[in-house]
Amino acid sequence: MNKVGFLLRVIVPALLAAALPLLAQTSGETYELPKLSVYSIQVANQTPVSTFTMPVTGLQFEPRVDVQARNLAEGQADVAIRGGIFENTGFKLGALALHDPQTGHYFAELPVAPAMLTTPMILTGADNAAGGFNAQVGSVAYGWRPIAARGELSLAAGSDDMHRQGFYQGFVAPGKVVGRTLAADVDLARSQSDGSVPFGDHLFKRIAGRVQLAGKGSQTDLFFGWQEKFFGWPNLYTPFGFNETELLKTELYAFNHREWTSPENYWQVGAYYRRNYDDYEFNRAVPGASNPFIHTTRVRGVAADGRQQLEAWAVAYQAQFLRDSIESTSLTFGPYNTRDYFKVAVVPEFASDTDQGRLTLRAGAAYDDTDRDESAVSPVLEAALRTPAGVRYYAQYAESSQVATYTALKSNPAAGLFRGNQGLGRESSRNLELGVEFAHAGWTVQAAVFHRQDDDLVDWTFRQGVTARTANAVDIDTTGLEVVAIYNTPRYDLILSYAFLEKDADYGSATVDASFYALNFPLHRLTAALVARLGRGFELRLDNEYRAQEKNMLRIIGGDEAVLTSVGLHWLPAAVRGLEISLRVDNLWDENFQEVPAVPAARRQFAGGVTWHW
Repeated sequence: MNKVGFLLRVIVPALLAAALPLLAQTSGETYELPKLSVYSIQVANQTPVSTFTMPVTGLQFEPRVDVQARNLAEGQADVAIRGGIFENTGFKLGALALHDPQTGHYFAELPVAPAMLTTPMILTGADNAAGGFNAQVGSVAYGWRPIAARGELSLAAGSDDMHRQGFYQGFVAPGKVVGRTLAADVDLARSQSDGSVPFGDHLFKRIAGRVQLAGKGSQTDLFFGWQEKFFGWPNLYTPFGFNETELLKTELYAFNHREWTSPENYWQVGAYYRRNYDDYEFNRAVPGASNPFIHTTRVRGVAADGRQQLEAWAVAYQAQFLRDSIESTSLTFGPYNTRDYFKVAVVPEFASDTDQGRLTLRAGAAYDDTDRDESAVSPVLEAALRTPAGVRYYAQYAESSQVATYTALKSNPAAGLFRGNQGLGRESSRNLELGVEFAHAGWTVQAAVFHRQDDDLVDWTFRQGVTARTANAVDIDTTGLEVVAIYNTPRYDLILSYAFLEKDADYGSATVDASFYALNFPLHRLTAALVARLGRGFELRLDNEYRAQEKNMLRIIGGDEAVLTSVGLHWLPAAVRGLEISLRVDNLWDENFQEVPAVPAARRQFAGGVTWHW
């Protein structure tokens, strides 16, 4: 990136982010704006340009999450945390650990409307070791949002012949049922586009509904969701120049019951069934030409977790049991096609007041097992001190583990586009971390430095002259720094972050020329998000990300640096109650940076929309 480009793409947005709040402060006008829907408090733009909102939408500019998209993030995106890969990131919904046994590419396939979910929590270190499941680096944890009697209808159109429609409605019964409030909500969404590059088209549909029974200190949710996604993209999964497509059909049925006396004192139980159908075509011009890839996975799970406190003592706990199965035309080389998983974690806590402040000690362990792999016991340790000034210092050590998915274990090890490895065993991680959290002069700041050792992490690698990617185990040491700073006022919200990563990898005897995932990470990543309430019903939402990526021989277009900017302007005219008019632009600078090596970038896209809230 030349100096002029850097000034235009980095300095100008930064100055804009700084100037707009000052303009709002110096004006004598009182700015009143009805709140727009907020699904993620650390990201400015809550809706995408090219399709309807999905849970992954709110993660794209999340400071602690690196979303590596193929086409649009809502099509297929790998969600990585702290330099891990897509299969090191887990997802939780209430008590439930949601899982796809075929591949981590589909962990984020959740047919749930974000309007039904609380703001996601990003679990890392000791929190992930104790509360995550089969995810050795981090987890994205959602809760069920209480239902309100509200609704909205949204319509949008934009570049590349994009058009989308969405409808959400929440109902609350007027009376009580056994002393509790009965409510329900429903979501319908659809989008279609020709794509920002040739053969980058998509057609998405979603239907979701929920019944809720809520009372003082309790909430029960029963959910069903169905989602179908067809999308195409050149080099979607392979670097050989073919126009590839994927058809995904996902069903989710979930139950969750939660009771609490405070956010820190609760218990919850749940159960779910998830079915995912995947039909991947390497060459859309000749369907089935290269070993048909058609898979159906099923997961059934039950879970419980919570935290109970009694004076100075507390205990956090969770238990998860999952059973999966797979039917596949190509993943047939492993010895089994079903697997049972079990995890239990218990972490007692003790708190005591000292002269320096309140000292909290956590010491516990997690136990992971499957009927196909060896088990693992992972310690969880933390010491934290909160000073009288409200500053929290902590030091922690935690271990975690996981097992590989079927694509890595059951692909043909000697032929085909994706080559598996039946010798892959349990992966383990050891994380040492120091951190500080404080609030000062309106700012809320969190900072952490960590060193993580991943052993036998499953990566997908490339060798020159071999037309395939291969699953290989790698030992990696990762050192990192994360800083997130948030400033909120009635007129604007500002979220700034910086992350640094450094890695040292050892693939053992494997011959590796390039890594698609484990060595595809940002050395430096900065994000800046601004929500500015400009008055007269106008609101500006600005997300920026600058990254300097580790070099990769497969990334032959777009370089290793990028500035990605997303801008949204919203207007809620006072004369028409509930009306919202919006204009959004993604990839404002039309960057061609390849987030996944060899996968072409989505180009600049824009959309205008109208939403009616009631």
